[in-house]
Amino acid sequence: MVKKREDIEENLEAEQEAYGNLAKEVQEKLEWFQDQKIGVIFHWGLYAEAGIVESWQLSEEDDWARKKGSWRDQIDELRHDYWALDQAFNPTKFDAAEWAKACQAAGFKYMIFTTKHHDGFAMYDTQFSDYKLTGGDAIFQNDPRADAFGQVVSAFREVGLGIGAYYSKPDWHSPYYWVPGESAKGRLASYDPKEKPEMWAKFNQFVTNQLTEISEHYGPLDILWLDGGWVNAGHNEYLDMDQIAQKVRKDQPDLLIVDRTIGGKYENYVTPERKIPELAPLKAWESNIPLAKNWGYVPNDQYKPFEEILESVVKIVCMGGNVILGVGPKPDGTLPEPALDIMGQLGEWLSQYGQAIYSTRPIQFNQRLAFDFVEKEGTVYGFAISSQLTLKDLLDLSQVTSQLTFLNDGSILDLSFETTKCPKFAEHYTVIKFQKKNTQL
Repeated sequence: MVKKREDIEENLEAEQEAYGNLAKEVQEKLEWFQDQKIGVIFHWGLYAEAGIVESWQLSEEDDWARKKGSWRDQIDELRHDYWALDQAFNPTKFDAAEWAKACQAAGFKYMIFTTKHHDGFAMYDTQFSDYKLTGGDAIFQNDPRADAFGQVVSAFREVGLGIGAYYSKPDWHSPYYWVPGESAKGRLASYDPKEKPEMWAKFNQFVTNQLTEISEHYGPLDILWLDGGWVNAGHNEYLDMDQIAQKVRKDQPDLLIVDRTIGGKYENYVTPERKIPELAPLKAWESNIPLAKNWGYVPNDQYKPFEEILESVVKIVCMGGNVILGVGPKPDGTLPEPALDIMGQLGEWLSQYGQAIYSTRPIQFNQRLAFDFVEKEGTVYGFAISSQLTLKDLLDLSQVTSQLTFLNDGSILDLSFETTKCPKFAEHYTVIKFQKKNTQL
């Protein structure tokens, strides 16, 4: 059994929750979302400069993040030096247009960007905190690219990709969450909101203000992706989500709100982290999987083999889900070469087989067959790992079709005639297509 990482917030009950009433605009947007299939999520911030597991080392109780190399020996020193990283983080090679070009070529259809991680450092031009790339003590603040989220939004919108904003609900730099002078031991607020309702009200307003400005200042957004699942899940840490939703959807009623792992009406789709669920969720869903071991940039990180990424993509799509692949940009603003290499291989594969991925929906047959299937507009697509495919597997397909096409080379196989040879393709997957019979509906 693989041990679950301690940064993963999980709610298996919410993963199998069905929809309640949804506005028509949201229903239509969810159909759009399920057509996209493959996206990218960027974790980028001060933690790239430190080269550590995002901002988790700031949380004293989350010692798992420091076990394989604490950035500083003492937690007080670590926090002091981390908060000052805005004076060192200087991404002079940041080129959002290059990111967008690489992601478009990789076959990604939408993008999610960290506007703010748990450390509270804003990668956009917030007016409600000085702890941001565009102001305060940030060395990069006068650079025209300092509003990193704005740069990314413009560049990705230019190439036609959907736009998502990641936002951490907790904020360890906010004086309304980790109150100065109080001892913040873990990821939670430094106080019990039930005992200090006025302080929590200030934090609730702070979050509301930031989410409102993100929704108003960057043009139409497709997804608002809210992380930090312990907020809104207990410990008396509850935001006024009704008010927040009303404000962020004021001018874009179809905005998908993803209050991760919380369930209910503001988790418009569910997001299994670092895994493929054993049972497909009832709601629309999106597995999120980093290309490397970590979400953010860590020097000498371990990247997954392309074949592992490809198998995850195919399995998730055949189960009816989306997948976002995580990329951690470097502190200089460039994308790591190993990530670009995987993205290049994925783009090349999708240029040939993308018709079997995008805008598809899962389909199952009563017969036991060796392929995993999806369908789109009456055409069925099937995937099987080439090295495992046998002649019998192909002959069994005669139960559902009399003729099929191999997308690998365009050849046609007529199953109404006796077949004695199983084609062997060099590609990892053998991909087929055939027309769905009405009796298979």
